[in-house]
Amino acid sequence: MINKDPNHKHTYDAQGKMTCCTLEEKIYTKAGAKELLKDGHTHDDGHDHGHDDKDGYDHSGTESSSTFKMFLPAIISLALLLTAIAFDNWIPQAWFTGWVRIVWYVAVYLPVGFPVLKEAVESIGKGEIFSEFLLMSIATIGAFAIGEYPEGVAVMLFYAVGEVFQTLAVKRAKSNIKTLLDQRPDEVTVLENNQTKTIKAENVSIGAIIQLKSGEKLGLDGELISETASFNTAALTGESKPDTKAKGETVLAGMINLNTVAQVKVTTAYTDSKLSKILELVQNATAQKAPTELFIRKFAKIYTPIVVLLAVLICVVPMLFVENYVFSQWLYRALVFLVISCPCALVISIPLGYFGGIGAASKNGILFKGSNFLDIIANIQNVVMDKTGTMTEGVFKVQEVNIKPEYNKDEILQMVNALESQSTHPVATAIHQFVGKVNNNIVLQNVEEISGHGLKANVQGKELLVGNFKLMDKFSIQYEIDTSTIVYTLIAIAYDKKFAGYLTIADSMKEDAQEAVNKLHSMDVKTTMLSGDKSSVVKFVADKLGIDNAFGDLLPEDKVNKVKELKTKNETVAFVGDGVNDAPVVALSNVGIAMGGLGSDATIETADVVIQDDKPSRIAMAINIGRQTKKIVWQNIILAFSVKAIVLILGAGGLATMWEAVFADVGVALLAILNAVRIQKMRF
Repeated sequence: MINKDPNHKHTYDAQGKMTCCTLEEKIYTKAGAKELLKDGHTHDDGHDHGHDDKDGYDHSGTESSSTFKMFLPAIISLALLLTAIAFDNWIPQAWFTGWVRIVWYVAVYLPVGFPVLKEAVESIGKGEIFSEFLLMSIATIGAFAIGEYPEGVAVMLFYAVGEVFQTLAVKRAKSNIKTLLDQRPDEVTVLENNQTKTIKAENVSIGAIIQLKSGEKLGLDGELISETASFNTAALTGESKPDTKAKGETVLAGMINLNTVAQVKVTTAYTDSKLSKILELVQNATAQKAPTELFIRKFAKIYTPIVVLLAVLICVVPMLFVENYVFSQWLYRALVFLVISCPCALVISIPLGYFGGIGAASKNGILFKGSNFLDIIANIQNVVMDKTGTMTEGVFKVQEVNIKPEYNKDEILQMVNALESQSTHPVATAIHQFVGKVNNNIVLQNVEEISGHGLKANVQGKELLVGNFKLMDKFSIQYEIDTSTIVYTLIAIAYDKKFAGYLTIADSMKEDAQEAVNKLHSMDVKTTMLSGDKSSVVKFVADKLGIDNAFGDLLPEDKVNKVKELKTKNETVAFVGDGVNDAPVVALSNVGIAMGGLGSDATIETADVVIQDDKPSRIAMAINIGRQTKKIVWQNIILAFSVKAIVLILGAGGLATMWEAVFADVGVALLAILNAVRIQKMRF
């Protein structure tokens, strides 16, 4: 079924793909592409690249026509160059000599050479003297100066073709993330006095009712007040399967309504929605650079002026030692040396590799906050995970109620339900679902949440405690229960300083929890579970999943100490969690991973990596993406250095011509770019 989003005038199918028009990425110039790789944003280079609508996309033509326009200068130059070479060698023309021949080759050169010459001048104006644009300009103008017109044009032509392929590669790497950035509508339809009104999403207040037609995207987080509705959640989770929500369930900005008209009550401000936070993470992702990336950038700044100096020395110094010194021959060698030494293969392919890794992860519902975390996660040795909400569903159900005979069971449960209504913990939800509606006649006073223990309040002048058995110990409540014999999670209750009984609550493991642990073990990554739940429950879950080590009954500070202990063993640790109490240990670990679907905002903001669909199997996928990205980056470094070193030596010795130089520069750059793009096509 085809649906329409009136806010963006795009049409969506059941998979959430736009069908009414072709979306084009902006056409970036060389400077624009570099700026994009530098900070993750587009670069206004002062050129008109087609009309941009306010949605950020170029709608001036189809994608294929834009690609053709990018190649057009190179096509013109190639046609004129082949004609000139034919006149020189195969079908000689008497008129094709002298100034006519020179003008012809200049005309061949300008379509591909002028943009580079302009960039060289602009770079010098900005203080960036030794840029690759300057290297290419010197080399090609020098070739013209010594009469090597075809070679001078060929160098610039192949360089221009390489730049187009590089721009296309950047666009491809950007596209996965760009799709995500278009997921939040600017306007929404709200219901006021039974009348619909379209207003800007950022102006919608909490509590407003949004009416969502079939095919429209939700602009803000909220609570579904219609009986049921099906949503495409691919923008948030990467999962194409429709997700059916029932009345009262949470729905998030970016979800697409698939069938009937639905109504949603807004619960979160526009800027605080989960999608807003995700978009902010994505837009800032490339600001955090990997050490390899930073090294190459510094290396290029030192390397480029050195090779310019060496080129000058290659041209000048031999006149002091060579008996039959011919200036044009040594100038040619110096120019070849300059073309070979151009570091664009490194400067472009390495950031592109990391950018591709971030894009591939985003496509699979994993958000990296920076390319540096791709490097770190590749070396993870131990994945430490929370239990509830991470490896288990976090959806609890009350299994058994044990209230001592001297207490009124219903009265105790009503008081417990009233107190737990003050908490957002999954356990509180389970109790509320079991007991039912909260009795408003129960007056709670001095409500206090005791971290890692439970809740405390005064009811009818008497103290009520609800939490784990550590809470009972803390307040010296006597009980005769051997908690180690009970596998389920226990909720202890004390009233008027006496033990009143307990509830047992069970949680189910996530479908792919076993798969996640198996994958991590196959990658030689150790697994550890840390939980505030009681030890018997934690051990039961860990044994069932095959987790290497498990520790229960932990307070938030205990989790921190356990991770510190692992780090003292020189282990690289990733911690995976979803609760507010996980934020400190997420921050402490080498890589903090947050479950972004149901996870707390504090943990998501603290984490380095966010898994949008809460699937634990994505943990191993994130590590694999990091490893593959690192492998590709190092392949490019070794390839570029090896080929350039060989051809540089040959060029300095006069054994390499400008054609070998073109391969060493543009050829290696193209191979490196194609290798970097490979990660976006990999299946993880």
